[in-house]
Amino acid sequence: MNPYDTANQLEQEIRKMPEFLKLQETMDAIKANEETKELFKAFQQTQMDLQGKQMRGEEFTEEDSVRAQEIAEKVQGDALITELMNAEQTFSNVMNDLNQIIMSPVRDLYNLD
Repeated sequence: MNPYDTANQLEQEIRKMPEFLKLQETMDAIKANEETKELFKAFQQTQMDLQGKQMRGEEFTEEDSVRAQEIAEKVQGDALITELMNAEQTFSNVMNDLNQIIMSPVRDLYNLD
C-alpha cells in the first residue's frame, strides 16, 4: 500500500472518529442557530482581521482591543460556541497525536543520539 492510499484511508477514518463527529455535530448546531452563527462569523472575522494586522507587522489599535474584548465576552457567553471550542481542543489533541506518529520517521532521521 502506498502512503497516499494510507492517507486517504486515514482521512476516511478521521471522519468516523467520535472527536470529529462531536465537532461536526456542534458546528451543525451553530449553523442551525442564526444568532450564534452570526456571532461565530463575527468572531472569525475579528480573528482574521487581527491576524492580518499581526502578519503585516501593524500595531493593534485601541479600537481593535475593544472590539476583540467585546466579541470574546459574547463568545464566552454562548454555550454552543463554548462547546465547539472544547470539541476543537479535543480534536486538535487527537490530530497532534497522529502528527507525532506520522512524523516519527523524520524525527528519528534527525536524531543525533
